[in-house]
Amino acid sequence: MKKLQTLLIFLLSWNLVTAQDMQYSQFYAAPLYLNPAFAGSTELTRIGANYRNQWPGLDHSFVSYSAYIDHYMFDINSGVGLIVNSTRESQSRLSTNEVGLAYSYKLHLGLDSYLRFGGQASFITRDAYFGDLIFGSQLDIDRGYVDDFSGELMAADYKHSFVDYNFGMLFHTQMMWFGISGHHLSEPNTSFVDGNISQLPMKLSAHGGIKFSLGEGMINNYYSNTRQERSAFFAFNYKHQDPFNQLDVGAQLFVEPLILGVWYRGFPVKYNLPNNESIVGLLGVALSSGIDIGYSFDFTASKLSLGSSAGAHEFSIRYSFLYGDPKDRNKKSTIIPCFRF
Repeated sequence: MKKLQTLLIFLLSWNLVTAQDMQYSQFYAAPLYLNPAFAGSTELTRIGANYRNQWPGLDHSFVSYSAYIDHYMFDINSGVGLIVNSTRESQSRLSTNEVGLAYSYKLHLGLDSYLRFGGQASFITRDAYFGDLIFGSQLDIDRGYVDDFSGELMAADYKHSFVDYNFGMLFHTQMMWFGISGHHLSEPNTSFVDGNISQLPMKLSAHGGIKFSLGEGMINNYYSNTRQERSAFFAFNYKHQDPFNQLDVGAQLFVEPLILGVWYRGFPVKYNLPNNESIVGLLGVALSSGIDIGYSFDFTASKLSLGSSAGAHEFSIRYSFLYGDPKDRNKKSTIIPCFRF
């Protein structure tokens, strides 16, 4: 009976999660996934990758991968990027794979204030194997038993492809940033069954934050006489994807080269759907070579519990470097003062 209860909890959780996009706790370490206006935002060339394993304790975890590269072109004030996303859910072997191209343009509004516009077009394929799925008609609650035949007449393998579009805007100064983005603007049909309509709901996001300088530390490079950066960041990321709302709020402390972070994921105001998901802790390092590495763990705060879900593990790595003539490099003040992860 205990196994059946665990199965029911998982099935309910699976239904809730698949109604939404995959999400990363280190959302600023997946910048193009958060908002296409981030393409070229470092005004360097940047290569990065993300990995997330959610709820490994259920034996039917959700695994997500993302990789991206972006570059800024000073002569036309534009950034370009390429992003590849992949997710896999083990219960139905459902996999979603995406390849997207992003473009952004930067406007100089005034002294130390900038506005970026970005867009992205993606090609997405979904593949699923339904032969191992368990349907409600197979569950015998009284006996705690799962019947072999569901009564569903459907093929085992399904594939579906479609085109998707995203848009975003980003305003920033030396000490703060604010952005909005819209994903799945055309609300594409994701159904595996011909003639059926299952629209992917539009996802809207508002995100921003502020940076506080804590003063310079000791000299960390005697050749360039640069000093250790010490700063604190407070940020938020609000998302709506019908019928769900979610708010991430948190802080990061950067004492070069170490980053410590903590934030809350969920929605503090009670409404028709419960959403107190997790508390996230992060440890990262930002090396002077341009390599940033982060690890975060989600401590499950929902009814699913940390003991049964085993939380979520997430890793990110990126490398930023200057490609081209160093004389073309703009001042540091044009760089967005964002969360590191």
